[in-house]
Amino acid sequence: MKHKLFVLSGPSGVGKGTLANMIRERNDDIALSVSCTTRAPRAGERDGVDYFFLSKEEFLRRANLNLFYEYSEHFDNFYGTPRDYVEEALKSKNVLLEIDVNGGELVKKQCPEAVLIFLKAPSLEALRDRLVHRNTESFEKIEKRLARLDYEYGLERDYDYVVVNDKLENAYKELMEIIRKESE
Repeated sequence: MKHKLFVLSGPSGVGKGTLANMIRERNDDIALSVSCTTRAPRAGERDGVDYFFLSKEEFLRRANLNLFYEYSEHFDNFYGTPRDYVEEALKSKNVLLEIDVNGGELVKKQCPEAVLIFLKAPSLEALRDRLVHRNTESFEKIEKRLARLDYEYGLERDYDYVVVNDKLENAYKELMEIIRKESE
């Protein structure tokens, strides 16, 4: 059986990380890819588990060597999916990437069989509330993220599935159903 690559994308604060962690904790047969980033770790994040935290110089060195499936600069930091990590994990299980919408499109170009899932909030107000209450960014950064919503939501048409994260457990069940269906 060939394992599949799944991409979970959507705007900041929509719950991608929370759902990806639920999938990782509840399913031994799905690997959650660990991305590289140049941003500083948030409280409780661990290098090699949540992200591989790299200096900008090291990140760009790896990018120049084509060691990422995709990478982009997003809100003044670089993010990328390490190619070797994903390819090794695909040998034994399905892999879930939790990446932004631009990264999802880049992965699909390199890996047309990848299944793209767009995650969205039930409303703009709910998304704003989530961003404010996670207490990780300034008001200016939150506004910058919200200003990008029209662009990000405009890309949902390029995705294979759209899941609305209204109730976390329901969104999790819907994601798992997509993964099961696509894995058959």
